[in-house]
Amino acid sequence: MSKQPINVLFLCTHNSARSILAEALLNHIGQGRFKAYSAGSSPRANQQPNPLGLKVLQAAGISIEGLRSKSWDDFAKPDAPQMDLIVTVCDNAAGETCPYWPGHPATVHWGYADPSAIDGTEEQKLEAFRQTLHAIHRRLELLVNLPPESLDKLMLQTSARNLAKTA
Repeated sequence: MSKQPINVLFLCTHNSARSILAEALLNHIGQGRFKAYSAGSSPRANQQPNPLGLKVLQAAGISIEGLRSKSWDDFAKPDAPQMDLIVTVCDNAAGETCPYWPGHPATVHWGYADPSAIDGTEEQKLEAFRQTLHAIHRRLELLVNLPPESLDKLMLQTSARNLAKTA
């Protein structure tokens, strides 16, 4: 395996909750072997990461520096980092027609419920974000601990799809 980190792009519709959590978490636990990014298919004008998501990340000791909502079109540009793996984390984004991704990265869908859709008290909403972060963490922990040969470009598609079958 190359010494270059594996570039992973997490996609969601608005790039404000699940994809932001996944980006921050993989950059935190990726041991320098991974570089995570996130984007949305249709972030709203002036979209920002969900404050509850940022609060949960900070409480978990994960840096929120530099996190911002972005359009997936930013990653289809010629000067964008070339992705090795694209992961949709919401069902809406998984069903949309994605841009052309330079380099033909592996793609997979790892669906998670939207924690920002929870109605309830502030504590109930925070708990939804904590549960989503925990679910993402379980799968990303498996990814970062795969043996190097499973992360080879030719094997990445299969490895990522096998992880989609985990809880």
